[in-house]
Amino acid sequence: MDDDLTALDAETLSQAIRARRVSCRELMQATLARIHRVNPRFNAIVNLADDDTLLSQADARDAELAQGRWRGWLHGLPQAIKDTGHAQGFPTTFGCTLLRDAVAAQDGLMTARMKAAGCIVIGKTNMPEFGLGSHTFNSLFGATGNAWDPAVSAGGSSGGAAVALAQRLLPVADGSDFMGSLRNPAAWANLFGLRPSQGRVPYWPSADVWVSQLGTEGPMARSVADLARLLSIQAGHDPRVPLSIAEGPQDFVPRPDPGVLRGLRIGWLGDLGGHLAMEPGLLEVDEAALQRLAAAGAQVEPATLGIDPEAVWRAWLLWRRALVGPRVGALLGRPGAREQIKPEALWEHDQGAQLPFNEFMRASETRTEFHARMLGLFERFDLLALPATQVWPFPLHERWPRAIAGRTMDTYHRWMETTIYATFAGAPALSVPAGFHANGRWPVGLQLIAPPRADALLLRVAAGYEAINGELCARRPPEGQR
Repeated sequence: MDDDLTALDAETLSQAIRARRVSCRELMQATLARIHRVNPRFNAIVNLADDDTLLSQADARDAELAQGRWRGWLHGLPQAIKDTGHAQGFPTTFGCTLLRDAVAAQDGLMTARMKAAGCIVIGKTNMPEFGLGSHTFNSLFGATGNAWDPAVSAGGSSGGAAVALAQRLLPVADGSDFMGSLRNPAAWANLFGLRPSQGRVPYWPSADVWVSQLGTEGPMARSVADLARLLSIQAGHDPRVPLSIAEGPQDFVPRPDPGVLRGLRIGWLGDLGGHLAMEPGLLEVDEAALQRLAAAGAQVEPATLGIDPEAVWRAWLLWRRALVGPRVGALLGRPGAREQIKPEALWEHDQGAQLPFNEFMRASETRTEFHARMLGLFERFDLLALPATQVWPFPLHERWPRAIAGRTMDTYHRWMETTIYATFAGAPALSVPAGFHANGRWPVGLQLIAPPRADALLLRVAAGYEAINGELCARRPPEGQR
């Protein structure tokens, strides 16, 4: 019975709880039983609250239903918040030993919205230290193994969220995405991971609400309907975050549209004319996924950025250093901080500390040119497509891939370069399941990118993609089978 409940999608669970066919206590008992059995192998959920506290909260949700009060779509559903987000009473550690006792005094905005819709926060999900690098390991909690093969990386930085979701420890998951942090782990878990448009899901509290716009929170799910429903809860303008989106839809759940793929124009960017280093087999899996879209009526054509991708990468490096460096620097005054912070984070800080403002402005001008080029592409195409990852999941003990197909990676994150283009354009991007490695164990995703603020279009297309790839999207990792 426990696995029967945790195997259900969030929409089915939500309806069953609202109709009181399943109690919140029953779902919480099933979830905790599965977490205690499965999580030790994967290390996806950290700082889990004690069972009695969570069961008591589930009982309170049941009592509300008995009184005719239903909080919303997440009523009684267990939720673990990515460790970049604040959840009152839980530490917000960012995977850093220096923050192990940094208990949040209040909920972050996204957490508050999900709680208002009825979720019960059960703990946090694991991530890389400071969210840097798409490989979930840190010195505080250790590494998170891939949901399909725990000997290899889960991706990141929302790696714990992806594994918890794929292993049915959670019905839906939240995360954040700066450089593919919702897309990469979703691709390696056979899930849907959405980086919303810049400003769609406002982040609060924040020390800066004007410049720090490259990172955003967002949803991850096993189905497009669940993904869209969670986005509908997370999204919406907040006056404390002045650049958050104030107009547009609040309900992103796509209506059934059998013809959504017919005539859809997709520009396939591939490996950017050889610029992106790619491990063998990845492009072929993505191109097969695009062929299935073409068979359903989409028009898929090769596309080019129209700007030197190396210039975009150099501009990206400066923006990233400028935004990441202060986060790391805020902790460097603590005793022994440099010895406890990982070298990749120190590298970002030290590079950013030497960044002249004029260089940053030149990088911003390059970004402006790139944004204009992207808008030009969206005049020709409805969506753009890129690989979601450049490598297959790599051994868990490695920090990051040092080379791809014989090409040396010159930074710790160069192997994630395929994710920067949607981020830099402020555009929504969604990783959809594309297929598997020849070994049958490692999933990979296709990244679909829509024009800025066209999140609803992207979700409609994703629903159409899911409809023609039902068997692939429904595949479960071996450890998750009953």
